Amino acid sequence: MHTSDLKNLNVAIVGAGYAGAAAAKALALLGADVNVYEQANQIREVGAGIGLRPSTMNRFRQWGIFDAIAKVSSPSDYFEILTATGDPIMKEAWPEIDTFGAKTHLIHRGDFIEALVGVLPQGMVHLGHKLETIEGQGDHSVLTFANGTTVEADLVIGADGIKSMVRQQLFSDKGPVFSGEHAYRAVISADDAHGMCVDDNLRMYIGRGTKVYFLPLRHRNQVSFDITALCPDSTWAPQVTRDDLLATVEGFDERIVNITRDLDMDAVNVRAVYDIDPVDTWHSDSVVLIGDAAHSMLHHQGQGANSAILDAGALADALAQADSVKEALARYQATRKPVTDELQRISRQGWSEDEVNDVFPGQKPASQQPQAA
Repeated sequence: MHTSDLKNLNVAIVGAGYAGAAAAKALALLGADVNVYEQANQIREVGAGIGLRPSTMNRFRQWGIFDAIAKVSSPSDYFEILTATGDPIMKEAWPEIDTFGAKTHLIHRGDFIEALVGVLPQGMVHLGHKLETIEGQGDHSVLTFANGTTVEADLVIGADGIKSMVRQQLFSDKGPVFSGEHAYRAVISADDAHGMCVDDNLRMYIGRGTKVYFLPLRHRNQVSFDITALCPDSTWAPQVTRDDLLATVEGFDERIVNITRDLDMDAVNVRAVYDIDPVDTWHSDSVVLIGDAAHSMLHHQGQGANSAILDAGALADALAQADSVKEALARYQATRKPVTDELQRISRQGWSEDEVNDVFPGQKPASQQPQAA
């Protein structure tokens, strides 16, 4: 689109998470008039650590925010997979896919969202705006929020996560899909990691039905300690005890057992893990989905946040290159959907048949069922 067209483009982004904040930055750099509407009254991200791949870091370089992200993250050389008792299975360098020497960077989710939102202009993000309805009207759309605000926009970007109202009202009424697993996440001091975190590299220990991740956060002198375990309880925020967690790491390296035993249970983020089935269409003439709203995936490949950033970049590229918003949205979907469809598929292959059968005898959770062609 011509620069003058982009400067006249009124964009409303629903959701101020990774996808929404990244899209806001990328489209503002094109000159568009961008406003972000977030339902929460404060922006915060719970959970633990993530890895930002070189392609993601290069988008930050392109947008002029590389230093802001690098300041609160640590470069990493490789990841390692081990047995429950520490015998090596695989050690592999992170992919280097750029010409700038950028590495995968490990970062706390909270630091990441703070850095992203922190580079947005004052007043761009509007808190306390919970979307109630969205009505597409051809070349524009009308949003109505629970606080009574009504917004009209030339382009609406649905970045409102796995439970996306934009997706539900316009593109798919299918709900999230339970994976058959729980994630237990805590950030602990590096001093409390019993010597299991001595550098800037990710390690995953695998036992029957359980995976334990150590993701260093050196700039904080902390470690993201994550347990993912098969479990039939589909409650979104399950109630678990210390004994429940200890049962998941039975037979693991004694240091992992001790770390688990010493966890402050009030500081452990507990959730059942969900994704969504692939959505056939991500856009209309004036509304588009990005990030988890478009393709929420399980965390086994560590690609959820990276995919959100790459979506934002691809959408900005498409708007800059296409002759119209409608053409840009089609180009964006054609670029990103085949990639995320495959990531969603691969991310569901997290467990062996025997492991699933142990927890779900005679059945499988929906995410483990073969997908219809």
